[in-house]
Amino acid sequence: MPDFSHRVEQVSISGIREVFEAASEDAINLGLGQPDFPAPEHAREAAVEAIRAGDADGYTSNKGTLELREAIAAKHARDNDLDVDPGNVIATSGGSEALHIALEAHVDADEEVIYPDPGFVSYEALTHLAGGTPRPVELRDDLTLDPADVEAAITDDTAAFVVNSPANPTGAVQSPADMREFARIADEHDVLCISDEVYEHIVFEGEHRSPAEFAESDNVVVINAASKAYSMTGWRLGWVTGSDERIERMLRVHQYGQACASAPAQYAAEAALSGPQDRVGEMVDAFEERRNVLLDGLEDMGLQTPTPKGAFYAMPEVPEGWVEEVIDRGVVVVPGAAFGDGGEGYARISYATDMEQLKEAIDVMSAATAAVR
Repeated sequence: MPDFSHRVEQVSISGIREVFEAASEDAINLGLGQPDFPAPEHAREAAVEAIRAGDADGYTSNKGTLELREAIAAKHARDNDLDVDPGNVIATSGGSEALHIALEAHVDADEEVIYPDPGFVSYEALTHLAGGTPRPVELRDDLTLDPADVEAAITDDTAAFVVNSPANPTGAVQSPADMREFARIADEHDVLCISDEVYEHIVFEGEHRSPAEFAESDNVVVINAASKAYSMTGWRLGWVTGSDERIERMLRVHQYGQACASAPAQYAAEAALSGPQDRVGEMVDAFEERRNVLLDGLEDMGLQTPTPKGAFYAMPEVPEGWVEEVIDRGVVVVPGAAFGDGGEGYARISYATDMEQLKEAIDVMSAATAAVR
């Protein structure tokens, strides 16, 4: 058998997936990173209408339909006070592909990519697949990323650093001052800042700001998606925006690997972005209520948990054997080490599930906590 590439041999199946496969079929799943709400009805209907009209049968532009890119540009003006040219947007197969093409277009062999640890599992894996060298940076006690630590980690070999706020797996929200610093670092050190803003609307405390708002150069690209804000994870529709030159290079990767994002999903996302936004607020209110119930439960168990200010994850410090005990009792949680060495001794709990199941899971976790102490 021919050898496999060195790049792929450095990547393993996600630890999150391993946890799911180990759990029983009737387990309460607090490991899943997707909202438990239906996608907006007007978004679904837009896809159905496009399919019935035959508008979704063929390829779209490599970058996506003009109407979708205009809706994305309008979204950035509305939510981020950013003037985005629709020509500088690429619609992608989810935020994951947007991350992939951003790294492929900017990272040469053995160049370094700095990212938070613990952090989203794709940052390390996609760096390897681009031929780069991962450079994880540990987080502050409140699980935010310190700009000073990012700046200290930069070397002559650094190609990019990743910022994720609100963050997966921690739920942390970076301050506007931090985001301003990340933009300064990208400008002054002439390295790329990849800002992963997929959870931008799910904020309970503080505010979401993009480093693109503060950048004085074109050294920031922004990743986003319809997945979390509109509960459209299965539609696989994300996007990346940046300067004309950066988009042109990312398009070279995208057009050969993907050609274009799914046409029906593009019509659905256009409707989600440009239509009523009430559902987003309703989801955020529900997540905040669940967060508070979960935090109270974890506090009653005596587990120290940095308060998550966004997304729909909490990351408590847990005793040895806790994750295994919880899973054995029928609740799926993810060991923090699945997100990097900095996650050792933590667990990620998703509260993107209904309140009844969440309360049941809290009772199970409480019993598991007593059992391992």
